[in-house]
Amino acid sequence: MKNELALIEGGLAVDDRGMVAFVNDFGFEGVKRFYTVSNHQAQFVRAWHAHKREGKYVLVTSGAAIVGAVGIDDWDKPDASAKTSRYVLSAARPSVLWIPPGHANGFMTLTRNTTVMFFSTSTLEQSRGDDFRYPARYWDIWQVEER
Repeated sequence: MKNELALIEGGLAVDDRGMVAFVNDFGFEGVKRFYTVSNHQAQFVRAWHAHKREGKYVLVTSGAAIVGAVGIDDWDKPDASAKTSRYVLSAARPSVLWIPPGHANGFMTLTRNTTVMFFSTSTLEQSRGDDFRYPARYWDIWQVEER
């Protein structure tokens, strides 16, 4: 696994039978569990959750979300001006985002009925001993830009 954020892009195949969404370059090496998260409303933020040892792969299976990540320099008081990475992930354009250990992550749903799937490199027990949380707007990357 890499120590840098990585976006693994997938695609869609459509024919007269229907549609297949895929991310063929994603492998499950190191994945120990998975879970899905959904919010009751659009534009709700769930952030920031960090791990020193756990890495996560993120896939939006329905709807769309802004997913953010930031490297942690100080686990007790991280730099609020640290460079953040921001991705818009959508089920309409399948891709998996790798968030390596040492990063905080979070997301904001953009549409109703968005579901985000996480694949973790740690068991639940390992994750509980490696859990750091920061306020949802500590790094405030959640504004949708009008164009």
